[in-house]
Amino acid sequence: MTMSDDLQPRPSRLPPDPVEYDSARARIARAKGLEAPYIAGGLDPDPEAGLLEERHYTKLLLAMVAALMFGGFIIGVILTVITGSAPR
Repeated sequence: MTMSDDLQPRPSRLPPDPVEYDSARARIARAKGLEAPYIAGGLDPDPEAGLLEERHYTKLLLAMVAALMFGGFIIGVILTVITGSAPR
């Protein structure tokens, strides 16, 4: 790659795609008056799999937070019992 490659003008806009113009997404977006065919949520054919994975990681995150909190509490109790005095 040379410096002259970086100086090439880049197109400011992509050419229209006739296949995508007739896509379901583009038709719905035009019906809603949107400028671009972006509809939040995309075309995920099976969103349930992603939601299931999110639930799994949420449970894992909550378990880790609980483990850190109770782990600190248990270590404090053990140190108190071993040393015979409360930490200052």
